[in-house]
Amino acid sequence: MRALRIALCVCILAVFGLGGNAHVRAESGPPMRIEVDTDAHRLTVYRDGIAIRQYPVALGRPDSPTPIGHWKVINKYKNWGGGFGTRWLGLNVPWGIYGIHGTNRPHSIGWSASAGCIRMRNQDVEELYEMIRVGTPVRIIGDPLKYMRRLKDGDIGTDVWLVQDRLRRLGFYRGPCNGRFSLSTQAALKAFERSQHLPVDGVVSVRDYHALGLIE
Repeated sequence: MRALRIALCVCILAVFGLGGNAHVRAESGPPMRIEVDTDAHRLTVYRDGIAIRQYPVALGRPDSPTPIGHWKVINKYKNWGGGFGTRWLGLNVPWGIYGIHGTNRPHSIGWSASAGCIRMRNQDVEELYEMIRVGTPVRIIGDPLKYMRRLKDGDIGTDVWLVQDRLRRLGFYRGPCNGRFSLSTQAALKAFERSQHLPVDGVVSVRDYHALGLIE
């Protein structure tokens, strides 16, 4: 099972290579990139391939996981306030609004406590904000099926994208692989369940993950 999940992670990182080149070169400096390790709850900043900063972070809860994949910073804002803290760096995740931001709950750092965003202490995100420009690549690594969510209409996430992609490869789904579990995704899943003599409920359960070949 571990080998299969590693292969899925590699596939996701390849497909969601949305930022073009692997690095972005600042106007007067070497290329920068960010890597977020969802298992370690750690954000690392690399300059010219060398780690120069590491920060503890809070990540998404089991019901709202942080999106695994290759993204890039698309906007930056100061002082959004409230739960977003003092800085915001938005990411180009196609199924929702996600970003790296500060917090008014510093005790949550190091835990899976957010709605999917990458949460930092305010002093840390302020330092990061000054180092990172729009266009910087952000690689989020981890197991997209770690929580084995029961997916249904309205859910979003990398795990939804995996299900859509597998249903498309099997010829059941013709819609976009966008990480959004819509009625068209539900209809495709029901058709697949029917073909496999599974309970036809349009909800991705452990047996559906097995039948789709996403887990062993």
